[in-house]
Amino acid sequence: MRRILIVGAGQAGLHLAVGLLRNGYDVTVVSNRTPDDIRGGRVMSSQAMFGTALGHERALGLDLWADACPPIDGIELTVPGPGGDRAIHWAARLDTPARSVDQRLKMPAWMGEVERLGGKIVIQDATVEDLETYAAQHDLVVVAAGKGPIASLFGRDAARSPYDTPQRALALTYVTGLTPRPEHSAVCFNLIPGVGEYFVFPALTVGGPCEIMVFEGLPGGPMDCWADVRTPAEHLARSRWILETFLPWEAERCGGVELTDGGGVLSGRFAPVVRRPVATLPSGAAILGAGDVVVLNDPITGQGANNAAKCATAYLDAILEHGARPFDAAWMERAFERYWRDARHVTAWTNALLAPPPPHVLEILQAAGRSPEVASRFVNGFDDPSDYAGWFMDPAGARDYLARTGS
Repeated sequence: MRRILIVGAGQAGLHLAVGLLRNGYDVTVVSNRTPDDIRGGRVMSSQAMFGTALGHERALGLDLWADACPPIDGIELTVPGPGGDRAIHWAARLDTPARSVDQRLKMPAWMGEVERLGGKIVIQDATVEDLETYAAQHDLVVVAAGKGPIASLFGRDAARSPYDTPQRALALTYVTGLTPRPEHSAVCFNLIPGVGEYFVFPALTVGGPCEIMVFEGLPGGPMDCWADVRTPAEHLARSRWILETFLPWEAERCGGVELTDGGGVLSGRFAPVVRRPVATLPSGAAILGAGDVVVLNDPITGQGANNAAKCATAYLDAILEHGARPFDAAWMERAFERYWRDARHVTAWTNALLAPPPPHVLEILQAAGRSPEVASRFVNGFDDPSDYAGWFMDPAGARDYLARTGS
């Protein structure tokens, strides 16, 4: 029985752990927080999961909230005009509904599943010295502690990381009492030129169904306004101010909103980065990075948790296929490249949306308001971002596609 240790009890680490346990591996997960710490703490992300990623969870028996979590049936896109009206406004359905489960619910339940399947959970804030011990005692060490200090062991891949500073001031607000949009549920995505982005969607949190507000402000702009917020109540008030100022149609839905709980707020910023997948410890032992450790994208496209699930799936397949051979650095590089074949499209698309939209992208978004086919293709690209490469990311491809569809 091969022994594998995973540092990090998040989407990627626990997903991989359960997959390995279901295939007979000896698995240990190291977490710097207990399940109760996570459950009673602050929200960690917005985690909208689309169909492919949900399918990976379902295949391992990890889709534990199918009946309780409200579905996300589609995506609505709005671009305000200069006079405050909606210059672009349309919606389309996802082929497979998405869902969002608060990680304060998800990760403790998955940690319990690891133990139920015979895995070990160790509560420890892992250091480099600990990694040396882990590497000496296990066949493979995977680091999936995405935003922890040991992620810095994995060097930045400059060729794949066009940004070295944060591109957005970020904030999350978990609320109840938001008036539902008509027709069907959706990620309501608002792109505000020169200001930033705001999107909101249904989710399941510790107290039941809720809505997650996500604010993405351009650094130094009017939505970069969280530094002086000190309390959850102030955070909610600032959230409402942004909507009242820039998105009155969204503010109209917020007359009765309240925070889900005192931990339902978060703000901060980080630089998107792709890191090298292999770190070499002082002893010479190689360890493998996973999830946000190796590919950390801005949340503007809602792909973080999806990337983590896809990374765990790619690594699981690579481990199972490798059999009893040593997990050397060359194998680790190949395992990452297997994941990167998909993740590179996510990264390119996400980084593109952080820049001002070029003319062909505005043409696509406008055409989607006239053509259900274009709208559907754009919306379902959130599940499979590789589809964007041939048209959304390519001006010539965009022109050809729009001409073929007559839009």
